[in-house]
Amino acid sequence: MDLKNKRVLVVGLGKSGVSAALYLRRLGARVTVSDARAGEALAKEIPALLDAGVMVETGGHGVLTFRRQDLIVVSPGVPLSTPEIQQVMALGMPLIGEVELAFQGLRGRVVAITGSNGKTTTTSLVGHILEHAGLETKVGGNIGLPVVELVEGSTEKTWSVLEVSSFQLETIETFRPHIAAVLNITPDHLDRHGSFENYAAAKARITENQTAEDFLVLNAEDKPTQMVAAKTKPQIYWFSGVRRVKQGAFVHADGVYFLAKEGGTPEPVMPVAEIPLPGAHNVENVLAAIAMARLAGVSAEVVREAVGTFTAVEHRLQFVRSVRGVDYYNDSKATNVDATAKALASFAGGVRVILGGKDKGSDYTELLPLLKERTVAVYTIGAAAEIIAAQIGSEVSLTPAGTLAEAVRMASAEAKAGETVLLAPACASFDQFTSYEDRGRVFMELVAGL
Repeated sequence: MDLKNKRVLVVGLGKSGVSAALYLRRLGARVTVSDARAGEALAKEIPALLDAGVMVETGGHGVLTFRRQDLIVVSPGVPLSTPEIQQVMALGMPLIGEVELAFQGLRGRVVAITGSNGKTTTTSLVGHILEHAGLETKVGGNIGLPVVELVEGSTEKTWSVLEVSSFQLETIETFRPHIAAVLNITPDHLDRHGSFENYAAAKARITENQTAEDFLVLNAEDKPTQMVAAKTKPQIYWFSGVRRVKQGAFVHADGVYFLAKEGGTPEPVMPVAEIPLPGAHNVENVLAAIAMARLAGVSAEVVREAVGTFTAVEHRLQFVRSVRGVDYYNDSKATNVDATAKALASFAGGVRVILGGKDKGSDYTELLPLLKERTVAVYTIGAAAEIIAAQIGSEVSLTPAGTLAEAVRMASAEAKAGETVLLAPACASFDQFTSYEDRGRVFMELVAGL
């Protein structure tokens, strides 16, 4: 796109919105940003934007602000149901997201990963493997750097490894990853998408522009993910932790194998015991990453070396420390029920779990089998505490703690040697924290102070 002197509106001043506005200015566009939050809440972001010549509107969205634009770039945190956005969409005005904006300037090949759970770990691992193989690699998207910050400096040899969310995929047009992966699709963000069907459809958009020259990696054990295969054009590779697949990565006996072509001979990649991350869900994440790395041309030997040197991503089933024989784990990234279930399933028992935060329309009763089997106590925090208590409180030992600090205090006072205190909230963080990272850091600080 030639955006020089074009009028562009960026809606939402999250991290990607700020980066998009500054990127557009560097392209010569006349940029305005609009955010519903008050100016005081954006004190850190506004000075850099004003210095770059960006016009800033805060405290609400002006209708005329939207009408006077050649292009609108909407941040992933801004729902498309926002009335002003609905109006410009009805008028047929050009509207894209930051991922689409960046893709049109990004050089090289793109690896894109989505899924309800595991995408940050898998994205980080794929980037780690490609870097270990000596490939020119950039990692970003819904993790780390916004995609627009990867554009400048990208070359035809660059591999851009991107974590992409359902919110980001809602606003793509030409986005086409050479290698895409859908790790799993379980109920999440239903408060935003309205239904599981809408949410799944947004995830499936990752493959809509792929061709037969591209690759799509899918979970052979996840039915909603399998349905994506029926509506797509790329070459499909599978991963499974329990059985051999037609082509892709799988576990057999005690080893991980990759089958490059249906009917071929599987090549051994590594023993399962060498996977450095705990939990069956992380075996699946590693399998997906192995499939993508092999499709990118990395040898099985190099893949094995790289996986062996990978460390857990912060806030994802991250061991914090042991205090008086009690282990503390930070899984603040468990922002939905399925993620919390996977975290609980990683422990044999004796777990004291902290649940709660901002509710996303979840069904917490789905956790009951694991809570009864693996936990000795549940502590609730945040806005969703009453909802969680109403759904599961009569079935398990549940104590309202209110705040994370109080939950840690109570759990540490009651825990016995050999038990585990686990932060796996099954909720978003925005009631009491600025992000799941903020929530995780606070948890680790609290544990460090015990």
